[in-house]
Formats: sequence, structure tokens, C-alpha cells
Amino acid sequence: MSFASLTFSTNHPYWLLAGAALVVLGILFWAYRPAPSRGIGTLCLALKTIALLALAFCLLEPLWSGQRAVPGANLFAIVADNSQGLQIKDTGETTSRGEQLRELLTVQPRNWQARLTDDFELRRHQFDRRLQGVRDFAGLNFEGRSSALGETLKSLEERYRDRPLAGVLLFTDGNATDLPRGLTDLKRLPPIYPVVVGSANAPADVALRQVSVSQSAFEDAPVNIQAEVAATGDTSRRLFARLTDEAGKTVKEQAVDAPRNGQSANTQLTVRPEKPGVSFYRLEVEPTGGTNAPEATLANNRRVIVADRGREMYRILYVAGRPNWEFKFLNRSAQGDPQVQLVALIRVAKREPKFEFLGRVGESSNPLFRGFGEQAPEEVERYDQPVLVRLNTRDELELRSGFPRTPEELYGYDAVIVDDLEAAFFSPDQALLLQKFVSERGGGFLMLGGAESFQQGGYLRTPIGDMLPVYLDRAPAPTPGTERTFTLDREGWLQSWARLRDNESAEKSRLGQMPPFVVYNPVREPKPGASVIATVTSTNTPTEAQPALVTQRFGRGRTGALLVGDFWRWGMKGAEEKTDMEKAWRQMLRWLVSDVPNRVDLTVEPISGDPNGAVELQVRVRDAKFQPVDNATVSVVVEPVLTDATAGSVTNALRLTAEPALNEAGLYKLSYVPRLTGGFRATAWATNATGALEGRAEAGWSTDLAAEEFRSLTPNVALLEKLAQDTGGELVRPDQLDALVNRLPQKAAPVMEPWTRPAWQTPWLFALALGCLLGEWGVRRWKGMP
Repeated sequence: MSFASLTFSTNHPYWLLAGAALVVLGILFWAYRPAPSRGIGTLCLALKTIALLALAFCLLEPLWSGQRAVPGANLFAIVADNSQGLQIKDTGETTSRGEQLRELLTVQPRNWQARLTDDFELRRHQFDRRLQGVRDFAGLNFEGRSSALGETLKSLEERYRDRPLAGVLLFTDGNATDLPRGLTDLKRLPPIYPVVVGSANAPADVALRQVSVSQSAFEDAPVNIQAEVAATGDTSRRLFARLTDEAGKTVKEQAVDAPRNGQSANTQLTVRPEKPGVSFYRLEVEPTGGTNAPEATLANNRRVIVADRGREMYRILYVAGRPNWEFKFLNRSAQGDPQVQLVALIRVAKREPKFEFLGRVGESSNPLFRGFGEQAPEEVERYDQPVLVRLNTRDELELRSGFPRTPEELYGYDAVIVDDLEAAFFSPDQALLLQKFVSERGGGFLMLGGAESFQQGGYLRTPIGDMLPVYLDRAPAPTPGTERTFTLDREGWLQSWARLRDNESAEKSRLGQMPPFVVYNPVREPKPGASVIATVTSTNTPTEAQPALVTQRFGRGRTGALLVGDFWRWGMKGAEEKTDMEKAWRQMLRWLVSDVPNRVDLTVEPISGDPNGAVELQVRVRDAKFQPVDNATVSVVVEPVLTDATAGSVTNALRLTAEPALNEAGLYKLSYVPRLTGGFRATAWATNATGALEGRAEAGWSTDLAAEEFRSLTPNVALLEKLAQDTGGELVRPDQLDALVNRLPQKAAPVMEPWTRPAWQTPWLFALALGCLLGEWGVRRWKGMP
């Protein structure tokens, strides 16, 4: 603010004037001594003294001086919000906020905008997703998908850097969509004068606010959708939530308790996608019955939901030391999951010492293969080699040489299960390779209990034993024949893949019907950081629980230990128990492979604060050894799904090329800015330097800028007040614009000039002196004084 100061332009002898004034005041005091009363004399003395002082003040030729903005030398910006949020009609209004704003910004003779041009050179802008200059505001259509207020402020700072910008008039409702953490540093901006558009009385509306999607290995409900429904204004209506798929087919319907005015209600829907991979759904909430009052907007009533059931097939390698009942039930359970393939390598005979077997004369092959025809010499199983059976293999070459010995062979699986197999079965290189399979490749590993598992199998101080989630040293000796009851531990109750029922009472009833188990591999204790999912209690010591199922992260992968060796007994009790056991196995297998990376992985990362909903697509490419591939060619096809496309919108797929990242080997990136609201499916293909396909990956995401734009229907006055305070401006109401424009030339500006004005050439000063003299004369005549 520029303040005026008072100066005197003459060089009068002030001491002489002061002396003369004292003399005159003395004469006046002496003259009013005979007044009828002291009060009348004092009043007359005061009136004449004021008049004489006013005339004396004029003799000194006083001047007002100060600083003001040079007319036409400074810029002033008028910025108008052009987003969809201004299509709202406030309660009791017949026109929308945008229509009121357009009328306010219309230039009329001598209105505030026309008078502003007398002192400033105006620059007009409108903004939604970005700031753009305009000649006038006649083109405001209020169709912008977002209010990028943060980006607008940055653009103003960059555009007018080193230019004489005196201030900014900002017309908006303050509901920014790109300021999740609030305002940033605004020190370089000129004073901003926000003009609040809209009323604090929110109109009637129903909105979806927070929508979250969670997935788990729980077979009956792999996708859980939680939505927060809010209502403002009239809340007498019932609400109805509907979930539809990509084809428009209704998948789920559910009534929602109508929230009170200004509050919210939560609803939850569970759905199981019919196909693997990425699926899209549209969630809509609408009133059903009650009052017919229209909603303020329908743009915030729907959201696009993305669910990812993973890729089409997960391959798990099962290695067992002997045929057993466990594999029978486990294999049957896996066959019920179309996304899991269980490949088995089962030893039917252990290796034998190499000596001359007393068989037929000239026979050099293993007698176990007698009767299967002539064997080629290279296919003959020697006596010192175990006899292995392969099941569910991809072709006749898979696992032909036994357990994989190279990363290329082993890393093609997503998880490995070892059942009743001693540590000596694996060579030192194979054991170390299996550990790297988990820690570096990110695979899953599960060891099942049995006579030759854990400590009994000699896994203590081996690479495989080191990655188990339990300590094998100083373990107590097994006690065969002791019955043990299986139950979930606290962590198991929290893990959906470990439960089979959707409520606690049903789950406890199910656990109570499980048969006791008699084969158990005791361990010292779980390792630090491990999670005990289930425990067993012995009939001899029912108060002492021992771990039965333990899990832990190991490097990039995860490991598990099922210490019960006769889990198959569960399926022998009855049909219901058999169904439960198969379901439990499927969920455990899903947990084992749920986070295993692929050779080609595609992730979608939103770019924080971007007003256009831009995302960064990240593709990680690995070779058969799961080493990063730096010289790959990565193509990404982006396809819009369930978008709110209008006539003329581009809805076909777009092929893009990802560029290598500089900070990580094997990482390729590209940015994508959606032009539509809805869901998007991205598919990446990666080829190596020779043109061979390394793999493909799929991901999906949704963008809904309208939902963010209509998150709040009341103006964000607090944000605008802070914006004005931090920049030295002030919050303005539309009816205060005229007063503000009159004061703006006197406020500080980049280009200022001095001004002076005689203070004594003002009518009010002479009117004051004349009025005091006439008043003194009138009092004297009234009281009959001379």
C-alpha cells in the first residue's frame, strides 16, 4: 500500500507564525471572559480557534505527496476459471456459477473492468487443465475437466517473470485438482486478489468420494471394492450402487444407506472376474425414490474400477521324495484353478550304490524298467541314479534331466514346493540356485512336512534351510503318534488367503471340525520377522501352541513352511472337509505366486500433481536368467476402455515406444496423457537385440478428473484466503470489485511515480473555517454577546 505524506512548500518563519498564533489565542481568551457562562465562552473560543487555524494552515501552502502506479506502465492479469465445476447451480439460483461469472466479466461502459484499463494494461487468461491467454471472456464454456490452479500459478510466475505485473484478479471457486499437498512457494508471485465464485450453501448432490480396490488370494472374493458415498442437501432419498462390466452387464447391485447431510456412508462389493488379466468395471450410485429434487451434477456419481487377476498361467514345480497322499490332493486342488499348473517331479526309487546287481546276465539297466522295451544306452538309468517320474510337464524335454541345474530351467517356474525330500537330493549348486530363485528371481518356496523334511531331512546349515522361516537347530525330537489340533494364529485371522469362511463364527466352526494330525516336524522357533499363520496344540499339552504354518519374506521372494506332514487327513474325513482342503490348497498356491515377477513387468505410476491425469508407464525387461535387458525394443499399446467418449473423440488404440531409463538397467519408460475419462488398458511387448520376443505384460488404470473436480461443491474459501495472504493480496467478493479497482492505483506496483497535490485547495477546508466562524457568530447572537 502506498501512503500519502503531508509536506509544506514555503519557507515561512515558523517561530514568528507560532508566536502570532499564541498572541491571537491570548486575545481571544481575554475577549470571551465576560461570556454568560464558562461553557458558552469555551465553545465560542473553540470555534473561532479552529477557523483561524484552518486559515493559517492554508497560508503554509501544505502539499499531499506520495507514490502511485504509472498509468499504462504496469500489467494486471485477470484469470478466470473455465472448469466444469462452475456448471453448478447454487441453491435458489436460476443460473449457474459460470453464467454469473461470464456476466461479471463482460466489459461495460465505466464498469470495474473498463476503469481498470485506465491505470493498467490488462492481460486476460482462462484456465482449466492449463493457462491460456484470451482476448476476452466471451469464449468461456466451462467444459474443462480439471481446475489446475497450482499449474496456473506456476505458469503465471514463468510467463510474467521480469515483467511489471502489478497483480492478479483470480475468479474461481478454489477447488483445485492438482494441489494434493496444498499451496507451494508463492514468494515470486505478485499480489493475488481471489474473487470467490459460488455460494457456501451446497446444493443437493450424491457423490462417490473415496473408492479403493483390494485383491487377495481368498478364492470366493478375490476383488473387494469399498466406496465412500457422500450426500449434501436433501438426504431423504435411498441410494443404489450398481457394478457393470465392460459389456454393460450388471455384475452386482446393492442398496446403500442414505447418508445424512454433509456426512458419508460406506458400501462394500465383492466380485470375482470371469477371466484372468485386467478387467474393468463401472461403479455407479444413484438415488432410488424419495424426493425428485435434481442433483447438482452426475459427473461424480460413477467411477471406473480396475481389477487385475494376474496372468493366464502360473507354473509351480512340485518335488517329492516319494509318492504320497499329499500330492494326490494337492494336484487335484490345483486342477480346479485354471490359472495354476502344478508340474511334478516325484522320485519313485532312491539312488542305489554302484555295484554289480545280481540280475540277468548282461543286464546293465535298472531292473525297475524291466518290461518297458529296449532302452537306448543314453537313456539307461544307472544304479546310482534315482528314478524320477515327471507329471504335467509342458513337453517330453521338460525336467528330463531331473531337478533343474541352470537358471534358465528353474526360473521358468513361479514357485517350488519341496515335500518329504532330504537335502542330499540337491547338489550344492542346485541348493544355491534354489536360494537365488527366491532371493533374486523373486519366486515362492514352500516346504511341506514329512519324515525327510526340515531338520529330519538334513536341511540345517544348507542354502535351502537358511531361507526357511523357522530355526532348525536344537529342534526337539519328533513324537510320532501324538495327535495335534490345527487352528489359526492371530496373523492367520488377518490373512484372507488363510481363511475359508467370510465370518469369524463360521471359520471357528470349520476349524473345530478339522481332524487331528499325527505327523509333525518340530522346530526351535520362528525366525524374527516371520509370520505364524497357524499353530497346532498337542492333546498332551493343549496350552502349548507350536507353529504349524509359518511364512516370511526372503529377498525378493517369499518362503513358507508347513510343518504338518499329514495334511491329507483333512480330505479323508468327508465331502465338505475335502472341498475345504482343496480350497485351502488353492489359496495357499495363489499366495505363493501372487507377487512373483515376470520376465516383462508393466507398472503404471501416476505423475503426482499433474492436472491432466498423466501417468508414467514403466516396463522392466529381464532375460531367461532374470538379468536386466538393456538393448530391448519395447512397444506399448494403450487402449481406452469404458470411457465417457463424446462425438469426435479418439477411442482407438495407440501404439507408443518406451525409452530406456537412465537410472536403472532394464527399465523402459514413457508418459501418457489421457484425453478421455475412464479406464485404459496397456499392453507391452519387449523384443531383444535379435528380434526374439522376451515377453509381454498387461496393466490397467483409470482416470476420473471429473470426480476430482466435483469432489466438493462449495468454494474452497480457506485455500483462497491463504493464497491472498501469502502473496500480499486480499479476498474479494464480487460486489467489492468497484472499491478494489479504485484502490489499486495507490497500491505498490513495479513501476511507480511520485505525485503531489495542494492540501489547502480543498473545499472542505474552507467550508470548515467558514462553518466555524458562522457557528461562533450564531452562538454570540443567540446569547446576546457583543
